[in-house]
Amino acid sequence: MKILKYLFFLLLIVIIGSAIYFGTQDGTFNIQDSEVIAAPPEVVFNKVNDYKSWEEWGPWKKEDPTITFTYAEKTSGEGASYSWEGDMSGSMTTTKVIPNKEIAQDLTLQTPAGERKNKVYWTFEEVEEGTKVTWGMKGEHPLIDKVYYALSGFDFETAMHEMNKTGLDAIAKEVAEDIKQYSINVDGVTQYGGGYYMYTTTVAKQDAVNEKMTPLMNEVLKFVKQHNLNMAGNPFTIYNEIDNANNTVIFSAGIPVKEQVITPEGSPVVCGFMDPVTTIKISLKGNYEHLSEAYLKGRQYITENGHEIDTTRKMFEVYVTDPEEVPNPANWVTEIYIPIISSAQPIELGL
Repeated sequence: MKILKYLFFLLLIVIIGSAIYFGTQDGTFNIQDSEVIAAPPEVVFNKVNDYKSWEEWGPWKKEDPTITFTYAEKTSGEGASYSWEGDMSGSMTTTKVIPNKEIAQDLTLQTPAGERKNKVYWTFEEVEEGTKVTWGMKGEHPLIDKVYYALSGFDFETAMHEMNKTGLDAIAKEVAEDIKQYSINVDGVTQYGGGYYMYTTTVAKQDAVNEKMTPLMNEVLKFVKQHNLNMAGNPFTIYNEIDNANNTVIFSAGIPVKEQVITPEGSPVVCGFMDPVTTIKISLKGNYEHLSEAYLKGRQYITENGHEIDTTRKMFEVYVTDPEEVPNPANWVTEIYIPIISSAQPIELGL
């Protein structure tokens, strides 16, 4: 009997000692990982902000194929939430959103040892290569978890870093696929209405047109704003002369205005007028890098439908979306117009 009492007290001392030891160990944690993704902050932010996308890039479904998700009526922005059932069930609610900058979330997990609540946070920083996104989680381990990790040898911090890295890699892959999406549609014969426009002209190598386009267009836009001119449509580019032998292009960046403008002598921005013109219209939704393919499809349509390109008129393209307002290249819309000589009845469009 004395031996049993001795063993009991010994076990009690071990339990109390272990509780004191593990209880004094710091259980707080703040684990985060970062990755630079080649995309604008808004594109990456949107991928994280909407819980419906988490099912696609989240690493947990690979670990638990039986997991099922339930979405609230609101799945993005402050107040959004979703929950899941699986080997470890839980829920998450977005508590704070600074668009394209930060997201804060409350995470609740139902573990075999009880409920766990942690804070999840995201930051999105614009860098030269794209967006530096950081995914982190902070909280405090209760005593039972500290004991379990110590006795089982489970490395909680390493496991979290691995999960974060897998998730961030998946986000990068999905975003890369998203921004590559594009579509081209040949809309057919269109009558473009023409009108007055402000423009400036330069020459560039064919592969440097996009590089020179932005500062040229900004110069025209600045002129329009400084002189309080009324814009009458979307910015456009006119291709005045294409020299394939020398690989050069003379082009003009223009902005439609409602009336003729007399500019001072020597002004780099001047006023022009476009007569109405019959064209083949091609719509591109996607990155400008697909413009060559769009022009090719337009020319194929012209040949297949018996039209003839009007070489006395200039090709031009209209930018329906502003990349500064629509960061995702997959959502950029460009209308291409190739002048033709045709007796077909066109659809009328104004400048």
